[in-house]
Amino acid sequence: MARTVTEKADILPLLAEVFREHGYEGASLSLISQATGLGKGSLYHFFPKGKEEMMTAVLASIDHWFETEIFQPLLTSAYPAAAIDAMFVAVRVYFASGQRVCLVGLLGLSDSRDKFAEAIRDYFARWVQALTTALQRTHQTEQVARDQAELIVAGIQGAIVLARALGRPDVFDRVLDEMKGRQPGKSGG
Repeated sequence: MARTVTEKADILPLLAEVFREHGYEGASLSLISQATGLGKGSLYHFFPKGKEEMMTAVLASIDHWFETEIFQPLLTSAYPAAAIDAMFVAVRVYFASGQRVCLVGLLGLSDSRDKFAEAIRDYFARWVQALTTALQRTHQTEQVARDQAELIVAGIQGAIVLARALGRPDVFDRVLDEMKGRQPGKSGG
């Protein structure tokens, strides 16, 4: 059944889930049409350049969420340790305790990586930089903060893969708890 959609933003979450489930290469227009309830003509109305424009819009939507919920709080909070704690909470919810694929990470591992290389690189670089800035503000040197930020972002990404591969969200939660516990001022850290 055809769906009435008045704004492109209304279908971005649906598109994201199709790309998460099937990858960029596997997300055919038929699958996208089925998931969104929009005919191919409506899809091309919103995205005249096709699937690549759809993925670009989804990546921009993800970028906006991370900018608002993760990067800016890490960069600007008067309480950097609290912002780091909030980051762990937000990623736990966003990635559904490791049961929701990181679309940017998935895309970075796919054959289509080169089409979206700048967006992928920017996402991870900004996350590492924002977290580095917050960690420095907890009285760590720049190098120690950067090393730790890279380990945390890599740990989150790896925990997503492992939790999904094993079908065990507790793995994701345990890895996040371990990383969070290693932060300055935390017990065990």
